[in-house]
This record gives sequence, C-alpha cells and structure tokens, in this order.
Amino acid sequence: MSLPSDPAAPAAPAAPAVSGPADRLSAPAHQHAAVALDFVAMTPQALPLVAEVEKTAYSHPWTLRHFQDSLQAGYLMQMLVAQPEAAEARQPPWAGSPTLPDGRHLLGYVLAMQGVEEVHLLNITTVPAHQRRGWARLMMDALAHWARAQRAQWLWLEVRTSNQPARGLYASLGYRSMGLRKGYYPNGNLPREDALVMALDLRPAERPRPPHALS
Repeated sequence: MSLPSDPAAPAAPAAPAVSGPADRLSAPAHQHAAVALDFVAMTPQALPLVAEVEKTAYSHPWTLRHFQDSLQAGYLMQMLVAQPEAAEARQPPWAGSPTLPDGRHLLGYVLAMQGVEEVHLLNITTVPAHQRRGWARLMMDALAHWARAQRAQWLWLEVRTSNQPARGLYASLGYRSMGLRKGYYPNGNLPREDALVMALDLRPAERPRPPHALS
C-alpha cells in the first residue's frame, strides 16, 4: 500500500480556506495567477485515472481495487485540481498533465479514514510532474483543518523509515514520531521496510492559568 511513502517535500504554499463541508476538504484560499485551485471528491469515473497516476508515483502502488474499496467504505477521498483560466496567454506548467473528464488538471489526491476522535491518513500523492511545488504541504494543511472541523484530536500516518523528504515535511508540520511498525512496507526482493508512525496533536493548546485565577 502506498501509505504516504513518497510525497515531495515542497516549498510552503498558501494556507487553505477556513471552512468547508464535512465531506470534503476546503479549497485553498490562494488562487494562482493563472489557475484556480480546488478540492473535488474522487468519483468512480475518476478512479481509473487516479490508479494510473498511482502507478507512476510508487514502486508498490495501490491498485484500482484499493481505491474502489476505499470509496465503498466511505473514506474521505479528495483530489486537488487546477482549472486554467480561459484567457490565459500561455500554457501553464501542468499543461498535458492528467486531465479529468471535466477538463481540470489533477495535481494530487489525499485519502483518509475517520475514527473516534482521530483521522488516519491512508494515501497522499502528488502527481510526479508536479512534485516540489507545494501541493503536498497544501493537501496536508487542508487535511489537518478538515480533521479539526470533525473534532478529531489526533491525525495519524505511516511513512517509510527511508523516506527522509516525507519525514522532514511531516515534522515541519508538527508531526511527532510515535513508534515503528516492523516490516510494514513491501520492498521488492529486499526485506520488508519498517514504517515510522507519526501523529499530529489536534487538541487545542491549553492556555496557562493566571497566577491569581479564581478556581
């Protein structure tokens, strides 16, 4: 499974918007000068394209069946897409990238499972041609905001111990190492690779009590 094992470690993008429906991530507040960004639900029609992108991003990708099962289970499945403006004078950097049936360009996608007071990140992927442009960080920020809106207290993920760029990204977002899952990831003909379990504490920070506060 391609549990967030190979996302890019991009530069910081703008923060996501501050509100959104419970079944989708909030659209980024920032609008690129030449393109509008949005999060849209992953539909059955989009799954074959997503599965093909998955194959280009990982050595051990999710299969189409993994995505179908996740959709059937009701997991959060969101795609980050770009809609170039009609008046754009030149082609955007993502021209020729994977295109959804409605014409929007696929930049990345994120899947997560909601539990009791927690959310577990299952898959976050940036289309390889768009890596190191800030989309992974943007998706992670949007997911954390969504999780807080669901009143989750923790956001969990696994990452390959060898994936230093991803580990650096998660650490920069406030995730802490919580332990190891031995032999979690397939690794070709080599021994299976351990997963580092990381978590983001979503609970509101407690404010220090004034020294003379009433009890």
